[in-house]
Parts: sequence; structure tokens; C-alpha cells
Amino acid sequence: MPARVLDSFALIAYFRDEPGAESLESLLVTAGRKDSPLHMSDVNYAEVKYSILKKDGLNAWEEAAKVLQGLPIKFHPTTRALSDAAAELKARFKISLADAFAAALAREMKAELVTGDPEFKALEREIRIAWLK
Repeated sequence: MPARVLDSFALIAYFRDEPGAESLESLLVTAGRKDSPLHMSDVNYAEVKYSILKKDGLNAWEEAAKVLQGLPIKFHPTTRALSDAAAELKARFKISLADAFAAALAREMKAELVTGDPEFKALEREIRIAWLK
């Protein structure tokens, strides 16, 4: 299984059972079975947390946090090199800073970025994207 990086869009869709949730669930099951985790930056983790807290409330976040502990996702801390790469992408493309971190991590790992966020269309020449359906 190729390395895959999750954007916050993918994990939020999973927790809210939105379009793309089933596709991500399939990737998570495969990742767990093959002991090959998916990846996410800590910046994108923060975006998932604040989105759930803001829209769905503390109880929803507490439930999501419990589920998250059992998912095959490796979280990557922000480094100066990753921050530099994200800043360069943010300067060149009309994307959010969190999206820039997801794209920078995918590029650094030579991985596919798993998302359904149309903002990433502009980066299709920069990184490989696995679009959620």
C-alpha cells in the first residue's frame, strides 16, 4: 500500500458520516490490516479537533477522540522544514495554511494526499491526490 496522508477534510467526513466517509473507512481498514498507517500532520489534527468542537460540541469531540486512538493514523509534528515547505505552497497557491501542511507532508513523504476538498485541485501537478468519493 502506498503511503497516504490525510487532509482534515477526510477525517471530518469520516466522523460526520459525510460523502467520502466510506472510502476513508475502507482505507483505514486496509491500513490496519496491513500494519501500514495513514499519516496526518499535527496541524491537520488541530483542524479536525476545532471543527468538531465548533460545529458538533465537546461530547462529539470526546467520542471522536476515543475513536481516533484506535485508528491506524500516525501523526507528524511540525518541523521547521515542514513549515518552510507549507509556507512556500501557501505563497504559491490559494489554499488554507492547514491544507498547505497536508500537501507539504504528502510531498515530503512522496505520498498520496487523501481528500475530497476541491481546494487541492490547484495542487494536482505538485502532489498525487487520491480523491474521496
